[in-house]
Amino acid sequence: MFKLRHLTKTFRTGDIETTALDRLDLDIEAGEYLAITGPSGCGKSTLLGILGLLDAPSGGEYWFDGQDVAGWSEKRLNTLRRGRIGFVFQSFNLIDDLSVAENIALALEYGELPARARRERVAEVMERLGLAHRAGHRPSQLSGGQQQRVAIARAIAARPALLLADEPTGNLDSAHGAEVMRILRELNAEGTTLVMVTHSPEHAAQASRTLRLLDGRVVVDAMAA
Repeated sequence: MFKLRHLTKTFRTGDIETTALDRLDLDIEAGEYLAITGPSGCGKSTLLGILGLLDAPSGGEYWFDGQDVAGWSEKRLNTLRRGRIGFVFQSFNLIDDLSVAENIALALEYGELPARARRERVAEVMERLGLAHRAGHRPSQLSGGQQQRVAIARAIAARPALLLADEPTGNLDSAHGAEVMRILRELNAEGTTLVMVTHSPEHAAQASRTLRLLDGRVVVDAMAA
């Protein structure tokens, strides 16, 4: 499904150049559950951004469903990303002026579903994540765990093939974190490819495969026992 070859990402600040990813090679198969670990600054979030077509590599190849998308224009990447990739972030990224239902519906705004089908899809994911009774609430009226469930509902509303999660439990207590991890495991079991950045060894151990990065390179690539 995804193939990276000699992928490099550098950032320049003034005269200083920093290498975030260093000639990285990686294959991710459809339906995998991959956890990406490593110390702060090792390139985890940079890698996730490139996988999600939010950032472009400085060099190398990124094959997305048989197409090398490295060097594509932002417009082409937006078209490819829409409806095929979902994102779950540590900070929730909800719009407080919108209700729960309206936040989830944003994921379908630029798709081809007619209005009635969009409403049905939103109702479906709210029911699945136990949010139906909160449909008219604003994010500020919800607990952290509920807000993250809204973020997951928004991420899966378009039924993406790839779900990217960047420290999805980082702002949650242990009980709500465990609930989020259960939801992610269920989505993966249903066929969604899941790539998760985490600092938690316990959460990484739930993945079928763990990648450890150091200085922008893969130092461990291990399948679950």
